[in-house]
Amino acid sequence: MPPHDPTPTTGPTDPALVGFDVDLTAHEVLRRAHVLDALGDDWDPVEVLRGEEAAYDLLYSGLDEEQQRVHDRLVAAGVLSPRGGGRASA
Repeated sequence: MPPHDPTPTTGPTDPALVGFDVDLTAHEVLRRAHVLDALGDDWDPVEVLRGEEAAYDLLYSGLDEEQQRVHDRLVAAGVLSPRGGGRASA
């Protein structure tokens, strides 16, 4: 079987580029509807945010001196967001 040649034998030697557009609006609306359906009627985004904040506080509480130094460097580098009064557990 000969290798595939995308250039037609009867066409130009440099095929022109063809515009290709896909409208994903309907798919995005359907995706969002499925997400909201999966979350359910009792989903409370404010409560979820509070839970994430509590988990973050717990994760970074009780750091020793070296861990705090690393945390501070990550905050200074923009890897972690700053919190409270400059201490990880604040």
